[in-house]
Amino acid sequence: MAKTFLVVDDSRVARTLTKRVLSEIEPGVEFKEASTGDEAIAIANASPVDFVFMDMNMPGVDGLTAAGKILEARPGQKVALVTANIQDSVRERAGTMGIRFLGKPLQKAEAEALLKS
Repeated sequence: MAKTFLVVDDSRVARTLTKRVLSEIEPGVEFKEASTGDEAIAIANASPVDFVFMDMNMPGVDGLTAAGKILEARPGQKVALVTANIQDSVRERAGTMGIRFLGKPLQKAEAEALLKS
């Protein structure tokens, strides 16, 4: 059975680039996409996904808030914050929540290390 990844970013280009990198690592992976935190919460609550790749800065609900709501509903859900927002406070908050931090644009080596851990 193919894995399913949820890619969340308000930029369609960023979602496409993230999916391209992930497809190189996990051929055959199925993708769900969301352009807002609220859409991500709804998708994750509707059906399980193997991993959520979440942007931080989006209109409306930010990525960490959306990730927190997803984790409330689905404890143990694997989530990575994929963002150019590299502030220490964002990294620390993500770490406290059990969310891995990946820089944007997503690099294959970082994503591969995350998925194999």
